[in-house]
Amino acid sequence: MTQFQGSHILSVNQLNLEAIQDIFAVATRMTPYALRQKRTTVLDGAILGNLFFEPSTRTRISFGCAFSLLGGKVNETVGMETSSLSKGESLYDTARVLSSYSDVIAMRHPQAFSVKEFAEGSRVPVINGGDGSNEHPTQALLDLFTIQKELASRGQDISGMHIAMVGDLKYGRTVHSLSRLLCMYKDVTFTLISPTELAMPDYVIDDIENAGHKITITDQLEGNLVQADILYLTRIQEERFPSQEEANKYRGKFRLNHNIYTKNCKSNTVIMHPLPRDSREQANELDNDLNSHPNLAIFRQADNGLLIRMALFALTLGVDSLLEQHECPVNWYSQKASI
Repeated sequence: MTQFQGSHILSVNQLNLEAIQDIFAVATRMTPYALRQKRTTVLDGAILGNLFFEPSTRTRISFGCAFSLLGGKVNETVGMETSSLSKGESLYDTARVLSSYSDVIAMRHPQAFSVKEFAEGSRVPVINGGDGSNEHPTQALLDLFTIQKELASRGQDISGMHIAMVGDLKYGRTVHSLSRLLCMYKDVTFTLISPTELAMPDYVIDDIENAGHKITITDQLEGNLVQADILYLTRIQEERFPSQEEANKYRGKFRLNHNIYTKNCKSNTVIMHPLPRDSREQANELDNDLNSHPNLAIFRQADNGLLIRMALFALTLGVDSLLEQHECPVNWYSQKASI
């Protein structure tokens, strides 16, 4: 992808390294607005259709906040049951109508490839906020942006790094998209740790191998984290299992706490998780006893998501070169942490 303006963002497969670095450069410029050090009203009068037909907290609010911070307005639809899709309306018809009310649409849907189907009927750019177990491109971009920043602070680069992905790699769409992005870099080592039944899909493994990267597949956590620069955990995606009983078989299978981290990881291994983490006792894949650990990057990830989504809105609507021209002061008290 070399042209963002007016384009849909549906899959990481649309992107190349040049496009990724363009997104990251614009995202970095968004930092003072996210920190409320400055304001920009570059999207004053523009409307975001925020369509979330599957439960979401961070992604939905992050999209809305990102658009608002650029001066735009947000219209939301939440839940399948509150939309005309529950009456049998097609995604195409929904797109034709709602795109006339919006300048850009962010959409999440529980069915794989549904956002692509919706985009075929849309008259405005559509950004995929997650489509079933298929992809989550904005999450992958914010994850990659976080990895780049975290490694840079340690004098490292993405090329040559070692990443361990742990948990539900079958249904976890975030690891599918992130793996595809990492395939664009050089000499990345992958360690994929999951129950055999929840292993990474073959098509993702094929992508990794065809890109020439090293890959280890195992169902054992202990002994397989020692070389990892990045430790990326995922929760059991219980909503994608055929039954709750089936999902319960795997809940709590892999857990990380301070003691396990200290015994199995390097002292500077970065801990990531796309959130939400399942903090219920029977799951608890990422323990609260790591909350104050300096290598826990999960909240820095979430902060970076705001920057990435602001950048995508600016690029798809063609205002990335106009941000500073529409700056104005912040008139209220604000004390934000650094991003």
